[in-house]
Amino acid sequence: MGYYQSKTMQTINRHLLLLAISLLFLLPIIWMISTSLKPKDQVFVYPPQFFSGTLIWQNYPNALQFIDFWRYFFNTVVISGLNVLGTLVSCPIVAYGFSRMRWRLREPLFYLCLSTIMLPFLAVMVPTYVLFKSLNWIGNPNVLWGWAPLIVPAFGGSPLYIFLLRQFYLNLPAELSEAAMIDGASEFQIFSRIIIPLSKPAITTVCIFTFVGTWTDFLGPRIFITQKLQYTLSLGLLDYFSLHQTEWTYLMAACVIFVLPVMIMFFFAQRLFVEGISLSGIKG
Repeated sequence: MGYYQSKTMQTINRHLLLLAISLLFLLPIIWMISTSLKPKDQVFVYPPQFFSGTLIWQNYPNALQFIDFWRYFFNTVVISGLNVLGTLVSCPIVAYGFSRMRWRLREPLFYLCLSTIMLPFLAVMVPTYVLFKSLNWIGNPNVLWGWAPLIVPAFGGSPLYIFLLRQFYLNLPAELSEAAMIDGASEFQIFSRIIIPLSKPAITTVCIFTFVGTWTDFLGPRIFITQKLQYTLSLGLLDYFSLHQTEWTYLMAACVIFVLPVMIMFFFAQRLFVEGISLSGIKG
């Protein structure tokens, strides 16, 4: 009896600890939501209060009208969607070549590709800017060309996502490909009809990472986008700051709307996301 009571107490303590850690991570989000519903004169009151007596829901429509919110939102949706598309076009097929096909220099080229993960963006930021500037992509008034620095690299593939997909493919039974080859299937047919349908968890994980990374990216748009009409939402949030005053309640309201798509996407795809992470092991 004492053994089971001890196990029960350990389980309770473990869950309480996890709950406390979860609340710690949720604290900034709770504070953001509470600030978005406060009157302006209640934002910096001391001692701090999560929720004042009056909830100002009007802060949300005011925040949407204060800046060109929906244009920035649309820009971000398009850029994020094209980044996801580019990643889906490039990474799975490259990962397939590195994992399921035999060819000379496969391993050296894979490790060369993998080594680029260790290069921080700051190390290649200046030469990348110079390259895009020489292509007339920086400051180009044409919307698509102006967005090209944020979109085109996705179609070249990401070493991290190639690695994740390769590890997933290595865990798939080789007998599936061998049976398809015996039936006369080409490499592309094996890839498109067998590997891709079995890779939904890993591909979903890559899509979520790509979408979240692009949606929340600030440094890239800040460096490469100069035209106001081409701004993403992360850049547009700067409009709530001015020389003399910052509209904190409007800013927090806009931030709540800003994070909603990411939270909704993860909520609906979390099962495939967790499965993709767990199955992208360290084989190989």
